[in-house]
Amino acid sequence: MSWLKRLRPLATEIAIGAFFIVQPFHVMTATAQQTTPNILFILADNIGHGDIGAYGGGELRGSPTPRIDQLASEGLRLTQFLVEPSCTPSRAALMTGRYSIRSGLSLVAVAGTPFSLPANEITMAEMLRDAGYATAIFGKWHLGAQVYSQPQNQGFDEFYGIPPGDTWNAFGMIRQGHQTKTTNISIDQGPQVVEAKQGEPLKSVKPYTDEVRREIDWELVDHGVDYVKRQNAAGKPFFLFLPISRTHFPNLPSKRFEGVSRIGQFGDSPMEGDAIVGTMLDALQDLGLSENTIVVFASDNGPDGPGASRFGADMPDMGASGAYRGAPGEVSEGAIRTSAVIRWPQRIIPRSSYAMFSIMDFFPTFAHLVGGKMPDDRPMDGVDQSSLLLGENDGGAREHLLTFVGSDLVAVRWKQFRAYFANVAPGRSGGGGATLMGGVGASAAPMNGYPMVFNIESDPQEEHNVGEMYNWVLGPVAKGGRGIQGNARQIT
Repeated sequence: MSWLKRLRPLATEIAIGAFFIVQPFHVMTATAQQTTPNILFILADNIGHGDIGAYGGGELRGSPTPRIDQLASEGLRLTQFLVEPSCTPSRAALMTGRYSIRSGLSLVAVAGTPFSLPANEITMAEMLRDAGYATAIFGKWHLGAQVYSQPQNQGFDEFYGIPPGDTWNAFGMIRQGHQTKTTNISIDQGPQVVEAKQGEPLKSVKPYTDEVRREIDWELVDHGVDYVKRQNAAGKPFFLFLPISRTHFPNLPSKRFEGVSRIGQFGDSPMEGDAIVGTMLDALQDLGLSENTIVVFASDNGPDGPGASRFGADMPDMGASGAYRGAPGEVSEGAIRTSAVIRWPQRIIPRSSYAMFSIMDFFPTFAHLVGGKMPDDRPMDGVDQSSLLLGENDGGAREHLLTFVGSDLVAVRWKQFRAYFANVAPGRSGGGGATLMGGVGASAAPMNGYPMVFNIESDPQEEHNVGEMYNWVLGPVAKGGRGIQGNARQIT
């Protein structure tokens, strides 16, 4: 029996080791450091599908993006990442995992209006906080100014940024009012940079001026780096949401990035955004957190299109939508297809994927990866794409997506087809495609007859209506469309 006694300690060690090998990666051991993955989500603003080097832009456009390109080479580069037509709807979809129409935010939230994220919505931040995460947002919220809608009341422990109901050009409103003699409000009384802790009222930090706008992203990065350091010292997993300003107009670069590109003021902006991403990646590396942090870089919308020169820029704020047609406020492919990269060393195999991935899908995907609880008292439109991320299913879990403007279902993506139920004749927007959204008062113009249908793989500029050219198209689209529109009726 003595040899059995000698084997018992070894058998015990083997059993314990096997237990931890087969357990989900977020289980904590008695001796290990925090192993639940941190999440750093950097959301760019109006970066087009063709702006980043890894997507065919960058150096070729005179505006190199080496750090984002490197991130793309180290992670999963999504080439069919789909969002909603403008910033408020996309951010609502990201935070709730639901079509923005469900929360009443399928139009742009404008300061002074009642459009706000409802108090009873459950956000990604709330889900992650309930799963044991520290949560913070530094940047642009743009989901309404009502107290119940503010990020510190929607799952975030900390908030620092521009007013939660405003966007990046808010600083120009007072100046324009002075120029047109429609207001005598001083700059100090205008939009403010604000901050708040969980459950606290917003506190003004300083006026949000054009000079502050030039440097705001570096303030956000400073807050982000400090936050990561604090959570690392506390040994607590963190969700850091960093919605930066680049490349939303007006693209006023900081002094250190003024003139660095070959294409003027707009080109300086993605280069500055690239450096911002690099600074956050360096902070993770310096703290030894890179291996255990899911990093996402994505954009909320496609790029500003032709004629977007604003605030006296030396060149237009004109990004690139790659092969596709579209700009923010439109519903064509280039407006809703943009860039997204997800890196998680040792877990996500570096590669490119054409799988369809919606901005709504991050919520259920993160919930699955970290053991978070999905809401079970409401419809969820996002789908769990963790099998795609982990290389278990290259096709992904989605093959269609609805696009709403206000209360109207205006377009549907189904596989490689894009169908429109509103007038999308090329040229309506100057740059072509569908311009159906300019703000809270915009609406879709209904079509007479059948939907327009484009095969975006063979016709990325959406110039040839195959629904009109080939009768066979209308059968499957109409058949699928009835089901899709039926779902839309349930949503609305």
